[in-house]
Amino acid sequence: MRVNSTLFLAFVFALPLTLPAPLAYAQSAAVQIAQITITGEGRVDVAPDMAVITLGVTREGRTAAEAMAGNSAQLAQVLANLKAAGIADRDLQTSGLSLNPNWNHNSSTGAPRIQGYVASNQLSVRVRALETLGAVLDAAVKDGANTLNGVRFAITDPAPLLDEARKRAVADARHKAELLSEAAGVSLGRVLLISESGGAGGPQPQFRMAESMVPDAVPVAEGEVSLSASVSLTWELGQ
Repeated sequence: MRVNSTLFLAFVFALPLTLPAPLAYAQSAAVQIAQITITGEGRVDVAPDMAVITLGVTREGRTAAEAMAGNSAQLAQVLANLKAAGIADRDLQTSGLSLNPNWNHNSSTGAPRIQGYVASNQLSVRVRALETLGAVLDAAVKDGANTLNGVRFAITDPAPLLDEARKRAVADARHKAELLSEAAGVSLGRVLLISESGGAGGPQPQFRMAESMVPDAVPVAEGEVSLSASVSLTWELGQ
């Protein structure tokens, strides 16, 4: 039987082509890029230029209709007072409305029964002129609001300040990376990856004020608000 030499040689030369796959995998696994990942933090502290007040009216009534009617009339007075204090319509927003039964448990039988209703209406008020904040609070609680759930200070346009916080976060990450790589005796190479997470915030005091506690004037301390950014960078390391 005669063997075709051309086919035999083709098979012999083709066979080694299937062998280097494990070798290629071993080589790719052995070649690892040395990396370092650092998270940097950046923060900007500034005086606020706007405040958001969350206040409300809570009224009780023998019936649901009576509670709602009393609440609506009292809230209308609050809105009138706020507008008179210079608050524009676009800066007034209802943030919560509720009507709940007021349950009373019979001392002898223990069975609950409805003893009237409680209507509550929450309002968010933006104060753009901070110098009028005390007067606005006075206007809100005068003949009207009987709950005050918080005053939050903010920035009207936080974008430029957040950009500055991001720059500071990147600079902080680079400083840490340079310090660590120098201590380890390696060089810092090109940036391989950048990712960001973060936000802005400030103090948000929460308190409740009864009608008998309304002062003649409301002192306000604005303080500062903080805008922050967090950035993670991955560098390639050299020898």
